[in-house]
Amino acid sequence: MTQQPRICILGGGFGGLYTALKLTQFPWSKAEKPEIVLIDQRDRFLFSPLLYELLTGELETWEIAPPYIELLANTGIQFVQAEVAGVDLAAQQIHIQNAATELSYDYLVLAMGGETPLDLVPGAAEHAIPFRTVADAYRLEEKLRSFEQSDRDKIRVAVVGAGYSGVELACKLAERLGERGRIRLIEATDQILRSSSEFNRKTADEALRKLNVWIDLETQVEAITADQIDLKYKEQVDQIPVDILLWTVGTRVAPIVQALPLKRNQRQQLIVTPTLQVIDHPEIFAVGDLAESIDAEGQKVPSTAQAAFQQAEYAGWNLWATITQKPLLPFRYQALGEMMTLGKDNATLAGLGLKLDGAPAHIARRLIYLYRMPTLEHQLKVGLNWVMQPVRELLSP
Repeated sequence: MTQQPRICILGGGFGGLYTALKLTQFPWSKAEKPEIVLIDQRDRFLFSPLLYELLTGELETWEIAPPYIELLANTGIQFVQAEVAGVDLAAQQIHIQNAATELSYDYLVLAMGGETPLDLVPGAAEHAIPFRTVADAYRLEEKLRSFEQSDRDKIRVAVVGAGYSGVELACKLAERLGERGRIRLIEATDQILRSSSEFNRKTADEALRKLNVWIDLETQVEAITADQIDLKYKEQVDQIPVDILLWTVGTRVAPIVQALPLKRNQRQQLIVTPTLQVIDHPEIFAVGDLAESIDAEGQKVPSTAQAAFQQAEYAGWNLWATITQKPLLPFRYQALGEMMTLGKDNATLAGLGLKLDGAPAHIARRLIYLYRMPTLEHQLKVGLNWVMQPVRELLSP
């Protein structure tokens, strides 16, 4: 008897988890059916586009961050909560932190996402809060509550970076803090949402101004302290007092991936073939933020959750095709549009011929994200909770 192949997936985000789930949907023969091992240092998956809703109490943690054990129940996928210390490509082994033995693999999927760099400006690592994980949201929540419960008149918040994350954060915080909030959005370039559509940019700009968010364009952050941010605009540096500072600029490939002897670009992303395989290592697939992917049409794939979601479909298929000796498919990215939350009951959506804002976009965004959530069981639990929410509010005293 030949031993069943083992697929190890490092990282349980959109790329990793959805690849694992996709692999369970194929018709495997008994001899070919692989052992699937998903490894992540956290115990929960995070549906990151909805992380902002935790700040305004619109959603609960269990809805956007269900435990892996719950999601993978009855799938046959093994989940290992551990930190990866390194990968030996020659021996095809994964070194687990504080583990006595290595984990061997036949096929490897690298899907560890990215990290927010906090060493770009003096003081950022000590005083700035990134917004990428549930732990980041909890840390921000703790600071917000502390200031909200204080007797101070104004709560001053600076958000560095006016991309999607920065704009969504600024809107949610402005709505939460209301009259007490003094929100400042800081952007190094000459416009917000530089890579977004004109419709989304205009709609977001209107929402920010309506919520009285101060926008600093063409402004550089020089330094950060516990209660101050130094901003440079047209060669002049101003020292602005601040209570909470959020950093949303940049994405960096995890050090574990950077240490691998594989072909990378200047941003340290792994260069992959159109079939999502790492150059010179067809047994390794790479998806999401850590990969530089050019699809079958020659277009560069953006580092977004939407792209990782789509790549997982192809990575799953191509792993199945490799093991069962079927033709592999080159990845074809479909730009399905952009969605952003701009506060409670307000959003913007542009794509596939649609342009929506306000409440209709908010509802459409929620429904689209509900459909994209992992597993039918979790979709049903969350969907039912959303349906029952107005009923509970109506019946509450």
